[in-house]
Amino acid sequence: MNKIPYSRKVLFLIFALSLFNYIDRQVLYAVFPLIKTDLRLSDTQLGFLASSFMIVYMCFAPFVGYFGDRVRRPLIIGVSAIFWSVSTLFSGLIRSYGQLLFTRSAVGIGEAGYGTVSPSYLAEWFPKDRRARVMAIYALGIPAGSAIGYLLGGFLGQQFGWRNAFFIVAVPGMLLGAAALFLTETPEKKQRSEHISFRGYAALLRNRTFLLICLSQSIGTFSVGGLAAWMPSYFVREFGISVARAGFLFGLVTVAAGLTGNFCGGWAADWLRRRTRRADYVVGYLSFFLSVPFGVAAVTAGSLNGCLGMMFFAEFFVFAYSGPYHAAIVETVPVTMRSMAFALDIFLIHALGDAVSPFLLGMVSDAAGLQTAIFLAMLYLLLGGVTSILAGEAYQRDFHGKPGGQGR
Repeated sequence: MNKIPYSRKVLFLIFALSLFNYIDRQVLYAVFPLIKTDLRLSDTQLGFLASSFMIVYMCFAPFVGYFGDRVRRPLIIGVSAIFWSVSTLFSGLIRSYGQLLFTRSAVGIGEAGYGTVSPSYLAEWFPKDRRARVMAIYALGIPAGSAIGYLLGGFLGQQFGWRNAFFIVAVPGMLLGAAALFLTETPEKKQRSEHISFRGYAALLRNRTFLLICLSQSIGTFSVGGLAAWMPSYFVREFGISVARAGFLFGLVTVAAGLTGNFCGGWAADWLRRRTRRADYVVGYLSFFLSVPFGVAAVTAGSLNGCLGMMFFAEFFVFAYSGPYHAAIVETVPVTMRSMAFALDIFLIHALGDAVSPFLLGMVSDAAGLQTAIFLAMLYLLLGGVTSILAGEAYQRDFHGKPGGQGR
């Protein structure tokens, strides 16, 4: 029997951690209606629960990125997973809104440690000609984990109470985090002796292609983060279904759209790359532009089935850019700065994205209704198509526009 390559073991464990990263994050949204009733919260307060997590997450990421080149990354990954899982467990023990705000912010600290160093750590276990596919698999943890979070959160919250939902989903992350502590550092990292100073972030801010990728992702993250927080509540209010069913249906749509969208986006970029260097960016702007009409149709649909059908296609296209844009960051940033690049990427996409969208949509919902809030979030995706076009133009000029230009 052939021995499983160590790189595949790393891929399996990192993917599993990514899965529970998003399960622990999204389970909160599935039980929003239960927490709202139990703690007597407004939609603005509920939205700020999600925003507080993202604010801490994005602010902590740059510091982890700096130390990612100085500390054994499996240690950061393992400790981070254990920390966010324990914080999730404590979310079920709270007795006030302030305490829940604190525990969800603590989850952001743990997940920032993992999300900052794991992409570069995983990519370095594979040759360059396979990294795009590997990063697409890594990105699958977002829709799959989000969907499972909705499914488990809705079911467990309905059957056992929202507190027990937090207790149950916290356990696997602790075990996976303990296993990650025993991973070894990559050969590429072990051979590297140079360290980039904290001022390396200034160099990244001069990389126009990288910044435009981040800006495009932030627009997608704003809308996806808003949908993640409020679509289950929208189903409950608009169509009168139970919390469990709302979580199940949105989770089912999200995982189906995310898995197929990620796969098709990665495949399309690889196929198109034989015809144009800007394949990642072409897939990017098409994914944004094509998602908008389906998203608008979803929130204006008069039936639950019609809304679900249109939401599937909207999310399918939104998720299509994930793999190509992860690969684009690896390509356009030197190997010595990739942990910092993903750290800055996390900071920017969440600072401009889902750190503010649940809160802002909650405010719009309180003022004009939840349907209006979600409608505006879908229209915002049009801007992501524009910035993706600009990113492709910058990539062509800065990496292939002149002899000796920076390449891979």
